[in-house]
Amino acid sequence: MAPPELPDTALPHTGLPHTATVAGVPVDTRHWIGGARVASAPAADAVTPATFTDHSPIDGTPLADIARGGPGEARAAVAAALDAFPGWAATPPAERARLLHAVADGVEARTEELARVETADNGALLRSHRRGVMPRVAHNLRYFADRLLALSHDDFVTRGHTNHVSWDPAGPAVLITPWNAPLMLASWKIAPALAAGDTVVLKPAEWTPLTASLFADIAHEAGLPPGVLNVVQGYGPEAGAPLVADPRVRRISFTGSVPTARRIAEAAAARLVPCSFELGGKSPLLVFADADLERAADLAVEQYDNAGQVCLAATRILVEESVRDAFLGHFLDRVRELRQGDPRDEATGIGPSIHPRHIDRVDGFVRRALEAGAKALTGGGRNTELGGTYYLPTLLTDVDQESEIVQEEVFGPVLTLQTFPDGDEDEAVRLANGTRFGLAATLATGDHDRADRIAARLVAGTVWVNCFFVRDLSAPFGGSRQSGVGREGGDWSFDFYCDLKNTVTAPGGWVEARHG
Repeated sequence: MAPPELPDTALPHTGLPHTATVAGVPVDTRHWIGGARVASAPAADAVTPATFTDHSPIDGTPLADIARGGPGEARAAVAAALDAFPGWAATPPAERARLLHAVADGVEARTEELARVETADNGALLRSHRRGVMPRVAHNLRYFADRLLALSHDDFVTRGHTNHVSWDPAGPAVLITPWNAPLMLASWKIAPALAAGDTVVLKPAEWTPLTASLFADIAHEAGLPPGVLNVVQGYGPEAGAPLVADPRVRRISFTGSVPTARRIAEAAAARLVPCSFELGGKSPLLVFADADLERAADLAVEQYDNAGQVCLAATRILVEESVRDAFLGHFLDRVRELRQGDPRDEATGIGPSIHPRHIDRVDGFVRRALEAGAKALTGGGRNTELGGTYYLPTLLTDVDQESEIVQEEVFGPVLTLQTFPDGDEDEAVRLANGTRFGLAATLATGDHDRADRIAARLVAGTVWVNCFFVRDLSAPFGGSRQSGVGREGGDWSFDFYCDLKNTVTAPGGWVEARHG
């Protein structure tokens, strides 16, 4: 049952303990609204605050009972963001940048704690969180703090009139983030929104709520004013839906599934609220005969990163026929070296899937593909030795271009292999572009001219040539077709989170000109 609605002035609940210890780190399990911790109101038939249980994908252990937000908490968070907006929007850019750097300092000081908690919560490799993911969170904050201070557009003249472009803060922004890289993906949105002068209501994924709570503490300790950042925990229909429908919200940024984006777009359309969507992907990896096949095999195995739970993953491997066997030899050798197990172990190369429901979904895709005639060259099912939510890294061949396994996003450690005739770039591009998605593409070739030709023809927001997941924050990021709407990154983020203004000034009419 959904919790009852609360007034906008929801008060902190102080009657019960609301801290869980996860991986040795205390984590507050309540919302963060208006600079205070807020527990959800009790359900109609209960006396204790409404909660939901968060489990670790590593072994299914319950981690915490998390505040279960509803319309009341959503309204209260937007009200807090709206109240804080005038002051934050008027804060000089240099001061906003200083505070973002202070938050980054706090993230860096607590990198180890954040890494341990997030690994427990989403099952990604601890070594990756320590060395890459959490440092990237701090980098995201610093980049947009610095970019804010450099944000400018050259003035230009029209018939003697001077045009000056400026970026005005837009208002409260609702940010809804996914579970596959919870804090890093949240910071990709939080950093530019706050830098732009917007206030934020963050709704993290219910399967991975913990580091968002820690981040709220870090931001508060860094001096971020009350109401500038708010965190509402809970399920999409109960907490997310009222957030995106609130008439006071001026921006919505969402990363997740196409069906959910459609529902958000419908709610936003009634109020003409700008939305930024980063959605699904079914990206190709094209391997030409002139490629370094060992490098290409390494690129292919990288797609198993985070148990395949990466929106950008090139899960459709398209190989020129003459090098199929040679490529497969290198690929299968590397997969045999890939160790699956506890993500806290330094030797582990692939961990668990996020949730029992999700691994059931992944396995359903594979089962249906095998029943339709596909062959598993490696994997093809659950890791029965490890049990739980561990799925074997899988490669399926003998798949049709129009089959479900090729067309739909699996979001697990499942790749498909197809070939194209030698020298037939047209067929390679046809296969690569032959889905409803267009988030990314990876290309392996030893020919610069071919790389330029193919990249120009691929429908994708990002194309990597002989590399993967090189992501500069100055670059536009987003998807084509049903992989998204809009671009974020660099000045594109400020264009989204701000209202752009052009001020046109006449050369005459000034007091000194009349009386000079």
